[in-house]
Amino acid sequence: MAGGAAHPGAELLAFARFLDSSLQPLVYGYGPGRLRELRAREFGRLAGTVYLDHAGTTLFPQSQITSFMKDLMENVYGNPHSQNISSKLTHDTVEHVRFRILAHFHTSPEDYTVIFTSGSTAALKLVAEAFPWVSPSPEGSGSCFCYLTDSHTSVVGMRKITAAMNVTSIPVRPEDMWSADRQDMAVAGDPTGDPTGDPAGQPLHLFCYPAQSNFSGTRYPLSWIGEVKSGRRRPASRPGKWFVLLDAAAFVGTSPLDLSVHQADFVPLSFYKIFGFPTGLGALLVNNRLAPLLRKTYFGGGTAAAYLAGDDFYVPRESVAERFEDGTISFLDVIALKHGFDALERLTGGMENVRQHTFTLAQYTYAALSSLRYPNGAPVVQIYTDSEFSSPEVQGPVISFNVLDDNGNIVGYSQVDKMASLHNIHVRTGCFCNTGACQRHLGISDEMVKKHLQAGHVCGDDVDLIDGQPTGSVRISFGYMSTLEDAQAFLRFIIATRLRPSHGQPLPLATPGEAGALPEDSEAQDAVPATRARGSPSPQEDASPHSGVWNNLPATVDAEGLCLPLLEATGTQQTTSEKAADVPDGDLRSHVVTNLYLYPIKSCAAFEVTRWPLGSQGLLYDRSWMVVNHNGVCLSQKQEPRLCLIQPFIDLQRRVMVIKAQGMEPIEMPLEENSEQVQICQSKVCADRVNTYDCGEKISNWLSKFFGRPYHLIKQSSDFQRNAKKKHGKDQSARTTAALSLVNEAQYLLINRSSILELQQQLSTSCENGKEELFPMNNLISRFRANIITNGTRAFEEEKWDEISVGSLRFQVLGPCNRCQMICIDQQTGQRNQDVFQKLSERRERKVKFGVYLMHTSLDLSSPCYLSVGSQVLPLLKENIEHHDIPATEKFQDAIS
Repeated sequence: MAGGAAHPGAELLAFARFLDSSLQPLVYGYGPGRLRELRAREFGRLAGTVYLDHAGTTLFPQSQITSFMKDLMENVYGNPHSQNISSKLTHDTVEHVRFRILAHFHTSPEDYTVIFTSGSTAALKLVAEAFPWVSPSPEGSGSCFCYLTDSHTSVVGMRKITAAMNVTSIPVRPEDMWSADRQDMAVAGDPTGDPTGDPAGQPLHLFCYPAQSNFSGTRYPLSWIGEVKSGRRRPASRPGKWFVLLDAAAFVGTSPLDLSVHQADFVPLSFYKIFGFPTGLGALLVNNRLAPLLRKTYFGGGTAAAYLAGDDFYVPRESVAERFEDGTISFLDVIALKHGFDALERLTGGMENVRQHTFTLAQYTYAALSSLRYPNGAPVVQIYTDSEFSSPEVQGPVISFNVLDDNGNIVGYSQVDKMASLHNIHVRTGCFCNTGACQRHLGISDEMVKKHLQAGHVCGDDVDLIDGQPTGSVRISFGYMSTLEDAQAFLRFIIATRLRPSHGQPLPLATPGEAGALPEDSEAQDAVPATRARGSPSPQEDASPHSGVWNNLPATVDAEGLCLPLLEATGTQQTTSEKAADVPDGDLRSHVVTNLYLYPIKSCAAFEVTRWPLGSQGLLYDRSWMVVNHNGVCLSQKQEPRLCLIQPFIDLQRRVMVIKAQGMEPIEMPLEENSEQVQICQSKVCADRVNTYDCGEKISNWLSKFFGRPYHLIKQSSDFQRNAKKKHGKDQSARTTAALSLVNEAQYLLINRSSILELQQQLSTSCENGKEELFPMNNLISRFRANIITNGTRAFEEEKWDEISVGSLRFQVLGPCNRCQMICIDQQTGQRNQDVFQKLSERRERKVKFGVYLMHTSLDLSSPCYLSVGSQVLPLLKENIEHHDIPATEKFQDAIS
């Protein structure tokens, strides 16, 4: 396929040809040119981004926020439970929004009540708690809670509440509901068919099902509502009266819902699915005919007409909404809904237009994906659907699928997600909080779910394959502002990564001319020694006039209580390549440290040394600092690739760190804080809370100028201890706990040159003049951001090691490093290239692992400890540990052979 013409199965389906072949009229957009104008005016922030997770949340238009903020600036909204003028304004506005919600669903306050909740999950919980369940008794079997297995976790979770009331829960498969007998009421002789009849004395049952599956996008018949309530279709053979909860959260984001026709008893909603903003606000629409039957135990502020604090006396408010809305509702968010409705109607003309537009995009993408074939005729994807995307009545704008290789094996969703991120395509992966649909479509048995849990897989993680079987899928979904360009960008991504390799062409990073952008000519880049020095295994090649920052190191320095002799720095002694050459090639047992790197600032450039002291957390000052945004969120190259262009240098003699970047004056800062002056704050690294302090306004301004947005530099507090929590090995105990800096997983990361060499050979491509090295060895080494580089004898042999000794130091091997898309970033330029990730995935059987984590074993810091280039590495396999006596730790530990 390299450079050749694409075979028929690798071509992008033309949209015009798709429209011509459609058996039904299809609608794209909201009038000539309006969609393009809408995207440019309202969603300029999406430039360069393909957002395909509208089933997760849609996006808000700019005018909605502008209008809402103008409203807040011009009006005073008080607590609606007060009686003053501003409170009256809030109350009246909230009531207007209730009417607007009901009108949106083609009903009125005479038929339905809007109860505001924090979201659809809270609405479902409210139903489970308030429904008039009848417990079993000698006279009858009691109530029954039935739910479709293709339901969100929040629906299935209702059974825990019903179980506490001794109510039977029955899962119902979609195929069973489709095949359920539709009975004529007269024939069935069921006297409870009248939904307005008196339920006294009858067991009351509840059936829950989604209007649209959040897994596959399947739209279930709204006619089931009337059929179940009338008794013509039974989820379970139980005498009594049936009520229906329609989970509309996924459905109403892209489709109209007419409650005057389909009169469900309960309809839970989350408004961010419709408008994108506000989040944390939902509602339960309750059919007023059922409202008097609902029960409530707890009562909060605003729900009581009267009560006594000293006696068991409580009278609820008459209004259903006031009775169930405990405390003060999120009234400003409710007011924001008004602006959401205004914007949605103004931009689209109504939900029917949204339904037609989003379905057209979904049907086109489905047709295009289905047509993709490998040269051997095998499909590129497996799509999970019940509808064949025949009409918007049976299918929403959601496509759930897994990518296949040319042998029909599934490519893990985590790999696809990481590759999509490199193309700035946002998708959703996993089971999407719908285990029932996931099991049904992927063929996962109940036993397999339990086995996956035992293997370490939990909902929401990136464990995508277990024993070759998928644990989830990839989902894309369209919203009202989605465009044909979005769909085709996604399709081209699938074609490029599966059918047409890109041959190493980099992905664009920054626009020339902006702060910190890369130069257009190579001469300017050559003037940046800090960038070139990074990742070089032969340091003398890249020595620069600025190398004195690390060449003039001290004879002694007091750092963490260590008394350091002269530290050999990059370019001052025998080069690392020369040292590596001293090892006989024929000695298969020889392993030598060829390079040492530390990364003082997390996700920034490497600082290469030939000898460096160890601290309790790893290499001294490794990942002691990190860059955060204005919200205090840690940044990595995944969000900000140009972090790799920030080059830190450690000067231990002056006790400062010097930071350089192209186009910026160098800036320096102290290595240690003045504990009496710094203000400690909490930050988060890989779900761990860490104590940090801000390094000051000067460095913040420097970073903000380079990146063009407000950033800060923070440092981990020296008196804070962060302990590793994960156990990486199956036989490792609590002794693996170690003190960590701001690293993700472990104290050290080691990679093997033999493993790099194998990857380099795979990445080489043929050209007219023969073999061409697209990726130099130094380039690949720098991408994996390891601390220790060795010259191993076999590729990936390091993954079989249990421990290693380097001189008199011992390290435990914790396991392989699972790689993310950061390895696709060229550490010299900041440009992305997806080939490294894809080739590594292919070589490692679709699991992107490279390098191994290490931690200290019995490190004695009472005397100085060092790691040095040229040190011999002795790997220990698990079965050989008992046969190797590691020399006792000497008072002066030095890892030099």
